[in-house]
Amino acid sequence: MDRLDSKISFKFSVMIVLLLMLAMASFAIGRYPIPPDLVLGIMFSKFIHVQQTWSDTMETVIFNVRIPRIIAAIVVGGVLSVAGAAFQNLTKNPMAAPDILGVSAGAGFGAAMAMTLSFPWFGIQLSAFLFSLLAVGLAIGISRIFGKNSIVVLILGGLVISAFFQALISLLKYIADPEDTLPAITFWLMGGLSKVSNQDMTIALIPISISLLALFVIRWQVNVLSVGDEEAKALGVKIRAVRMIVILCATLMTAAAVSISGVVGWIGLVIPHMARMIVGSNFYYLLPASFLIGGSFLLLVDNVSRSASSIEIPLGILTALIGTPFFVFLLSKIKKGWT
Repeated sequence: MDRLDSKISFKFSVMIVLLLMLAMASFAIGRYPIPPDLVLGIMFSKFIHVQQTWSDTMETVIFNVRIPRIIAAIVVGGVLSVAGAAFQNLTKNPMAAPDILGVSAGAGFGAAMAMTLSFPWFGIQLSAFLFSLLAVGLAIGISRIFGKNSIVVLILGGLVISAFFQALISLLKYIADPEDTLPAITFWLMGGLSKVSNQDMTIALIPISISLLALFVIRWQVNVLSVGDEEAKALGVKIRAVRMIVILCATLMTAAAVSISGVVGWIGLVIPHMARMIVGSNFYYLLPASFLIGGSFLLLVDNVSRSASSIEIPLGILTALIGTPFFVFLLSKIKKGWT
């Protein structure tokens, strides 16, 4: 047991160190690169006296552009990975992803509608957040009415609601102004962090933090649910209550993440499998591992997005290009199926 704990601790230490190194390197990437020593000096100057050897522009870039974007990449990637791991454990389905209940489609419609109505940026984010919750609420309603809370009917309800909102998105794109609104809708649907601000992150971190904490508190019940309903009942787990908590938490954090980043696919599907290969299926370890690996992955992708060409590449394109072959690679490594 001690040997197992030491191995797990070492793996988490490596994940944390890699994430911190990647975050520091991210400050030096972009159209306005800033050396690591200046980054540290600018940050420390807010707490202790440091002789200023940098320009005011550098300080503005660090605190108003780089820090919120780096934090957003880590949080969004981590949250989508945790939500994917939670849904995979809950449904015992290796193909489950955070948008399985229509979160992304609902958010996409909310954002597209707000852009069509010329809402400000905060209004677009709020509309995406609210409609993503509405989409999941409709999926849950379908499962309650027709499936008596069946997981299968819940997933089917999510597919139906997702298709419905995708159709509405297509309708809005059809009637949108092709010179202004249509490009904005298209770009938002492909995902990106170029407009993230400190205010955005402050607001989004509230539901995200509450959801992550709730999932961590009930981590052992989630473990039991992944084994089977009969075993869960035998151990006194309230199956319906735990399922609803997992769905609500995963939905809430995904909605908050998507509202600030747009639709970013594949992370919630691929990263939990990678984390499971590294630390196992125990949700106690799987939750933080998914967050750390997912955050590192999206931060790396975002760095590529803003440095690979003169025009920023949408995150959704890169995550799909990287995630598709990587998922095939993971499938080749799983010889005995998914557990």
